[in-house]
Amino acid sequence: MLAERIRILRKTNKMTQVEFANRLGISQSAVGMYEQGRREPTYDILIRISKTFDVKIDWLLSSEEEPRELEKLFENLFMNMRRCKGLKLNNELLSVDDIENIISAVKAGVQHAIKDDKFVK
Repeated sequence: MLAERIRILRKTNKMTQVEFANRLGISQSAVGMYEQGRREPTYDILIRISKTFDVKIDWLLSSEEEPRELEKLFENLFMNMRRCKGLKLNNELLSVDDIENIISAVKAGVQHAIKDDKFVK
């Protein structure tokens, strides 16, 4: 699982193994071995990965996803949008209905994106 998580983290950040290695101060061959599961990073490297890419070590080491992470992010965004007075888009003031329509559209877009295999991969 750790090997896959490291690969996911690198690809999500659109980095080559060399770029990933340089960011962490390790060799490209070490990254390759981590991703192949032929070698495991030391605790120091795990901590460096965690801090550099803002992920929890628990996430790196487990197969479980953190529940509702995305939902929390969206709910904070939506709550802040609803609280804003004078929210503008293209230099035009948005009404309460406009803001609710945007929130609904974002939710619908997320659901559509999750169902679209091309988007998820």
